[in-house]
Amino acid sequence: MLFPKDFISEKIEVNGVLINCEYGGNKSNKIPLLLIHGYPQTHLMWYAIIEKLSKKYFVICPDLRGYGDSSKPKGDELHINYSKKTMAKDMMDLMNHFGFEKFFVAGHDRGARVAHRMCLDYPNNVLKACVMDITPTYHMFKNTDQAFATGYYHWFFLIQNDNLPETLIASNAKYYLEEKLKRWSAKDAIFDKRAVDEYVRCFDKESIHATCEDYRAGASIDMSDDEKDRNRKINMPLLVLWGSKGFVNRTYDVLSVWNEYASDVRGKTLDCGHFLVEEKPNDVVIELMEFFS
Repeated sequence: MLFPKDFISEKIEVNGVLINCEYGGNKSNKIPLLLIHGYPQTHLMWYAIIEKLSKKYFVICPDLRGYGDSSKPKGDELHINYSKKTMAKDMMDLMNHFGFEKFFVAGHDRGARVAHRMCLDYPNNVLKACVMDITPTYHMFKNTDQAFATGYYHWFFLIQNDNLPETLIASNAKYYLEEKLKRWSAKDAIFDKRAVDEYVRCFDKESIHATCEDYRAGASIDMSDDEKDRNRKINMPLLVLWGSKGFVNRTYDVLSVWNEYASDVRGKTLDCGHFLVEEKPNDVVIELMEFFS
């Protein structure tokens, strides 16, 4: 629908779940590119740049567990099912399925947090990584203030227990999802209706629960895992991109923060809000092509 016609859509069993993905592109390039979406979207968020990237790279675009058409296992008491370690292993197993030992990875939003964990857990496999519109989860929670709590209120809403956020979101899931796209993007942002319709279709009861679990893991087990790795920097080249009109740019000295967590960092703002790929696709392609060349 939104991807090149020669791309293959498939559900692949890895790490105890089925991961839905689309893949295709230039097989002559020996280094593939893994693209990981964020909240509240699916792999289709890459629609505006996938054709250009696929001319140079073999590209794999999965739905994270809990999102899109991938498996949506029920959360557990410790939120291990949605820890970034678990989600990173899903992605590593997916690349192993394709026979790719080494690869590039780019992630947006929650996908960028999975990519960050991949850099820590699989340093011999990830050659270069790009994270879009985030600073590390550990840093953000450890530096919480009123501005952060206001701008990222959903972090504190989605982690509430006893199905509170699930119940409230499910009362009007379409409104909630579309409000997130509107609230986090620049005022002039335009999203392809076909993609938004797919985001809404996939945002069912199971996905609402799973995505809450993703955030619950972020505030619990992910923090514990990050604490253990706090003194270990990622060493592969890291590209950081973020929107000049978004919360991250208003709140953090982004490159300075990332230099505390990685040893080889470069990056810049793009003239947009949170959803870089859909708001400024041409700019994103230029940056990724140059970085992953």
